Order: sequence, then structure tokens, then C-alpha cells
Amino acid sequence: MGSLDATSTSLAEDLQDLQLDRPAKGLKSVEELEKLTVDEHLSDIERSVYLLSSGQEVQRISVIHNLPDLLRDTESHDECMRRVVPKVREVLHLAQTEMQVAASSAFLQILQKNLVPVQNYSQTFLQTILNSVDSKDPDVASAWLDTLLDVIDLLPKEVIKKEILGSAIAKGQLAQSVQSRLACCRILGKISTKFEPFVIKKEILPVVQSLCQDVDYEVRGCMCRQLDCVARGMGLEATKSAILPELVELTNDEECHVRIAGLETVVNILSLLDAETCGTTIIPLVCKICQQAVQAEDATLPVVATQLGKLCHGISDNLTDEQRQWFIDFYKKLCHVGLEKNKASSRVTTPLIDKDRGSKESDLTDIFELEDKLVECRKNSAYNFPAMVLFCGAKQFKPELHLTFTHLCKDPHFLVRKTISSGFHEVCKLLGNNANLIQSDLVALLKDESIEVLRGVISTIPAILDCYMSSGSNHTVSESKSGPLSDIIPAFLASENAIFTSHNWRLQEELMRNLSCLSRCYSSESLYNKVIPILRQKLVKARALPVKVAAAHSLLKLTRKVKKREQREEIYHGLIHDFCHARKCYLRNVFIDICRIVIELYSKKFFKETFYEYLLELHTDSVPNIRLSLCSILPDLKRLLILPTDRGLLQQLDACVRKLLVSEKDRDVSDGIQSAVEELDKIHIPMQSMTRRNFFEQDLDDQKKEEEEKLLLDNEEKELKKEEEAAEKKKGDKRNLVSAKKGSENGSSSRIPGPRKGSRAGLSGSNSTTKKFLYPSHITPEDSKEVSKTKIVPPGKAPASTTSTTNKPSKTTRGSGIPAPGSAGTRRASVPTISTSRRGSLGGQLGTGSYYSLLLLLAWLARQLTFSALFPSFAVVFSFCISAGTHTAKFIKNLVFSDFSYEKLSIYQIMQ
Repeated sequence: MGSLDATSTSLAEDLQDLQLDRPAKGLKSVEELEKLTVDEHLSDIERSVYLLSSGQEVQRISVIHNLPDLLRDTESHDECMRRVVPKVREVLHLAQTEMQVAASSAFLQILQKNLVPVQNYSQTFLQTILNSVDSKDPDVASAWLDTLLDVIDLLPKEVIKKEILGSAIAKGQLAQSVQSRLACCRILGKISTKFEPFVIKKEILPVVQSLCQDVDYEVRGCMCRQLDCVARGMGLEATKSAILPELVELTNDEECHVRIAGLETVVNILSLLDAETCGTTIIPLVCKICQQAVQAEDATLPVVATQLGKLCHGISDNLTDEQRQWFIDFYKKLCHVGLEKNKASSRVTTPLIDKDRGSKESDLTDIFELEDKLVECRKNSAYNFPAMVLFCGAKQFKPELHLTFTHLCKDPHFLVRKTISSGFHEVCKLLGNNANLIQSDLVALLKDESIEVLRGVISTIPAILDCYMSSGSNHTVSESKSGPLSDIIPAFLASENAIFTSHNWRLQEELMRNLSCLSRCYSSESLYNKVIPILRQKLVKARALPVKVAAAHSLLKLTRKVKKREQREEIYHGLIHDFCHARKCYLRNVFIDICRIVIELYSKKFFKETFYEYLLELHTDSVPNIRLSLCSILPDLKRLLILPTDRGLLQQLDACVRKLLVSEKDRDVSDGIQSAVEELDKIHIPMQSMTRRNFFEQDLDDQKKEEEEKLLLDNEEKELKKEEEAAEKKKGDKRNLVSAKKGSENGSSSRIPGPRKGSRAGLSGSNSTTKKFLYPSHITPEDSKEVSKTKIVPPGKAPASTTSTTNKPSKTTRGSGIPAPGSAGTRRASVPTISTSRRGSLGGQLGTGSYYSLLLLLAWLARQLTFSALFPSFAVVFSFCISAGTHTAKFIKNLVFSDFSYEKLSIYQIMQ
């Protein structure tokens, strides 16, 4: 209970500290304010000297920060060097840490900007730097040492040898403090690349060897890390004789810290050594280090896993097949380290029950530390997997590393899976055409529950899909969809559910933006049915505005790939309805962002035809923020216009601006429209005649977009035309098949025999079967002679006159209701056109027998085609034959409607 009261009291005190409306305790008194006041009439130099002498700490720090600016002024440069700089050096002897750090930064800027000659700098600022390196405050000493190392890169060799080398060697003596010897190690490594090899051997090498044998392990480790620079300054032969023995000894040091430094130095020095040295010294040394790390399972194991990729890449040319296989097996062992010991670690904790509490806690801590090291080892191994694929080769990936890669993708710790997912695209690139081997692993990562794992693979999914598309370059896109991408893309789309359940809006934005890469992998119908609905949903329901903008960008980008015009227009109209005309103001505000994206991705012509007027409607919106956002896009609208074509659009824009200027009452919107008007006045609208000459380069991108949109429409028209032709061909084949079947059933040919040249008995031959089929009993042979005067003209050919003595073209029966060839009425079948030899109307020129012949012909066509296509002709001919009464009705009923359905019989009843 007492602890609870103490916690409540502490919480109350913390809440009181957060009260910002109460007066602060540390307000300056009048006397203190007077001390901080400086005469305004003082010059910059005089003010700086005054503040350094009697000012407060914050004022002195301000003067030191301003020191480079004082030296940059040519008028005050000499006076500053004479009065201000000595005062600064004097103040630094007793200055606090913040002032020391400010001075170290200012001194480096002075040399970087060449504000002072090198000779003057070495006599003033450099001496202060060298003296401050020995400061007892470790933070101050570290700041000045970093400054000295940066200064060495900018100073000439002579100044370094004269001013720095001697001081560095003196700091490396055994009698000096550990801090001085550590500083000496770093300084010697920095200046070793500045001198000739003989100077290094004479002056620097003895000190380096002494520091490698130092009694303090930190000094040995620090000097070990600098051996790389010393070796590069000395050359190969001196390195083999003087540096390598020291390096081998340091890698076998008793301290783990020194062994880690030795391994890192071995990796860095590989590029300097020759093949013989690598084969005889480095490779055996590395194998020994790796074996010791696995056996000890100490802090060197994660470092070995980190450096193994660089190590294998550096010595790959000098390895035998047996050695290469050893490193591959060792890497696979690193990827599985710790997984088989999870059960063993749980068994180790059971005997701890009988021990005291202190030993329990220490043992548990050791177990957790060991587990963390093993997890870090697997994580570092996953990081090096692309390097090991390069080392092993894509052809050997399946037998050597595929199983290991699968285990890393399913590792129980999310950090390992996160690391392997972040490098998945690199593995795909290295595998090339063999990338389909790891398809199931990618699907597993996309279905992972950890947001961190999904972030790694989602951020690189465009590169991964590009690899899969290029690996299937021998196939079409449709074939690729049924191949490796058939499982990947659904898993990619399904990851949206897990990502949007988290509060990581940056990952949601990245997912929405990367969905646009599916345009290369999905067909137009798949994009419209599977991807675009997700984008439209998130465009409305996503919480963060960047996520909405990313979804709009991908949606509009994918819509350009949709082939059907109706689907594209449905999307555009949906954007206008759901956002421009939305009831919620934040959705209407999103519509303005959508318009910005449309201007970016689409042509000017498309935007003016689709979104321009709807966007200007928002100037009457009741919410001031909407009108304010509209003001910012008005200049972009004016840049789209071209005169005189867009004169009407320009008038609408001017009317919108005038209305906002006159009737706007909100202060922010008024300021916004004023700024927009100023920018609008600077925009020149090009004339259409000048566009091609003067603005060709500026509008080249817009012309390309417009051509792509036009090509999309042309391709759509071509596809529709092909579909219609294919449908007509299919129906024609079906009709031919049906007619052939009926002809075989009747035992006669389905064709109407035409008259031969020079013969008038073409239709009234001696064949009794044909005569019985063509002519009913109530038609006389005289009437059948009229049929020879009627010709059947094939579709697509003009009817020719046979009896007229003039050359005037004869009229067809198009006016009687039969559609002309190529019209809408001929899409179902090609109906022959009837041509008569006489001019004038049918009722005034033909006799009753001719009408019987026409009915006979139409009856035959009705059997072959559809009655609905011939109904207008039946109606015309039947109207002139109505006087025949019973004979005509019986003729139509027997020959026309005998084989038709009930629907056609009802039409006949209507005719009666």
C-alpha cells in the first residue's frame, strides 16, 4: 500500500511539471537581464571580445559558433585573428564541454572553408587541437580527436610530419595513459597513408608493433583495426614480413574483442595480398577462426556470420573445390545455429529450481544472452545470403542453398525473416531464370503475420516481380500469369489485410504505391476485377491522407492499362461521384489531389474533357478548406489551356477567380486566391499556331500521353471489330451446318438451282422431285415462268438490269424493309437482294404469279435463315397478295410456318 501511495505521489508531481500555463521558476531577474544586455553601437569584433571576457556561457558559445563568419569578412579578418582568436584560445582552457565541442566544430570549418592560410592555421588552431586531445574529459577528448583526424586529411604532408607525427609517437609510449595510447593508434592509422613506405618503416612501424603487444586489450584491438591503413602505406612485401605476423597473433588473442578486430582486419586486407599469401596464410587462418567461433559460441560468432560474405568473395579465386565446399557447409551450419538447441536450453533451466535466487537469475541471463547471440548469428547469415549465392553460383543453388533459404524464410525469430525478406529481390536477380525455385518461399513471406517481415518484402516487390517477368521472357504475359505469378500475386494482394490492421501508415502507403507494378503482370480484366476494387476501397476508407494519395496514384496509373472504354469511364465517373460530389468534405478535398495526379499522368486534352469543369465546381463549396485547396491548383489549370481552342475553358476559369475575389469572406481563402492571381498573371497561354514551333519540347511528354490514349481507343475498336467478324463467321458456319443437315434429311440439295445461260427452263426442269418441292399444286406452270424474270443477287453486288434498254441502275428492295448489306439488319445473316427487271413499284408492275414466286423464294430463305430477318419482306409481298385469299394463306401456312415455332405462328396470326 505504501508503494502505491509513493507511485501516486510521483505521478502527481510529474503532472504538475507538465503544467505549461504556470510561470516558470527560472525567470531572469532585472539584474541578470542587465548583465546580458550589450551596447548596440559596438562593432562585431568589439562585441565578441566583450562577450568572451565578461559574457555568460551561452554568449561565449554564440561567439565561437560565429567565428567562421567573422573570419570570412575581409574587413574584419585581420582584426579578428589579432583580438578574437587569442581570446577564444584563452577561454577554452577552462571551458565546459558544450563550449569545447562548439570550438572543435568551428576550428574544422575554418580549415574546410580556407578562411585562414595553412601556415597560420598550424600555428594557432592546430596547436589548440593537439593540446585539447589530452583532455581528461573523455567526451571533450573524443570531440577534439575527431576534429584532428579530419584536419589531417586537409593538411599537407610537411605540416603533418612537423606538427603531428612527433606528438603522435610521444602519445604511444607505454608510460602514457590508455587514453593517449588509444589516440595514438588512431592518429598513426590516419597519417600512415600520407607518407612514403621508408618513413613508415622508420618512424611509425616500431610504435605500431609496440602497440600491438600492449598490455591493455583495448589498445591492442584499436591498433589491430588500424593495421589495414598501415599495410597499404607500406606495400605488399613489408606487409608480409612485418604486419601479417602481428595480425596472426592478434587473431589468436585471449580476448574476444581483439579476435573480432583481427577478423575484421583480415577481411579488409584481402585486396592487398597476393594469391600465394592468401592460399598459405589467410585461408588456413580464416578456417581456424571460424571453427573456434562455432565451438566457443561467444561474441565472435555473430561477427564471423557478418564478415563471411566479404571473406568468401575476397578469397573465392584462391579456393580449391574442397575448400569452397567447406565454406558453403560452414555457412549452412551458421544458418541453423541455435535452432536445435531450443529444447536443450529449456532443459537447462529445470535444475535451477534447487539453487538460490541469485544463481537462477545469473544463469537465466546467460541463457538469454546466448540465445540473442545465436539469433544475431542467423540474422547476419541471412544478410549475407545474396553474397553466398554469388559465391556458390546460380546453378548450384538448388542442391546447396535452396533448403537453407527455405529454413531462413521460416525461421522462428522475426528478425531473421525480416532480414531475408529485405534481400529477397537480390537473390531473385542472382538466380535469374531459376527464380521460380523460391516462389513458394516468397508466398510464405507474403503470408507472414509480422509487419516487419511484410515491410521487407513489400518494399522490394516491384523488383521481385520484374525478376519473375524477365525469367519468363520466353512466354507471353498471359502465360506468365498461369506460371510463377499465379500464386505470388494473390498472396501479395492478400497481404493488404494484415498491413491495414496495423497502424503503420507508411507501410500502407508503400503497399498502395507498389500495387501499380501489377500492370505488367495482370491482364486488363484481372486488373479491373481484382486490383482496382482494392484501390478504390482504400481510396475511400484509408485513414491517412498519404495512403489515399498513393492509392489514387496507383488507381489512375492502372486505369490507363484497362482496355475497355466502358470500364475506364466507369472508374472516372466513380471518382467524380464518390469524391467531387461526396457529402464529406475530406473526400472532396481528396478529389483535388486526384486531379493533381491526373494532370501528372494523363494528357491535357483528357483532363480538360473529363475533370476540368467538375474541379471548377468546387469554388462554390461551403467548406473554406476546399476552396483554399482549389486556389492552389488554379495555376495548373491555366497551364493546360491553348488558345483559341480552350477559350471557353479560360472564361470559366476567369469567372471562378472573379467570384472568389468578390464574394469570398474567409481570410485564408482570400489570401490564397490573391496568391493564385499573382501566379496566374505570370502564366502565358500559348496560341495553337505557335505550339508546334515554340512549345514542342515542353509538350513532348503531353503528346506522348495523348498518343497512348488514342492508341488505346484504336486498339479497342480493332478488337471489337475482330470480335464481330468472329461472331459472324461462327454464326455463318452454324447456319451452313444446319442447312446441310436439313438438305441431307430431305434428300435434296439445299441450293436453289439458277437458270443456265441460254435456257429458259432453269426452274421448270423435268425433275419431278424438284418441281414438286418448288411449286405447290395451286401454282400454274405459267406463273412459274415469271420466276425466270427474277434474279437473285449475292450480297455485296449491285443488281444488274436485264430488260431495260437504258444504263440506269435498277432499284433494290431496300426501301421495302430489307436492310442493305453491311447494315445492322445484316449482322445475323447475309440476305440475298431481289432485283426485278422492271422499274416502278412492285404493286404496279408484277402480276399475281410473280408474287407467288417471291413468296416461294422467301419461304425457302425462311427455312434456311431466321424468320425475323425476312418478316418485313413477307409483310410487303403479303399485302399485295391478300386478294388471293385462301390460296395465299394456305400457301404461307404450308410452306413458311410449317417448321417454325409457336412464336412465329403468332406473328402469322397477327398478319391475318
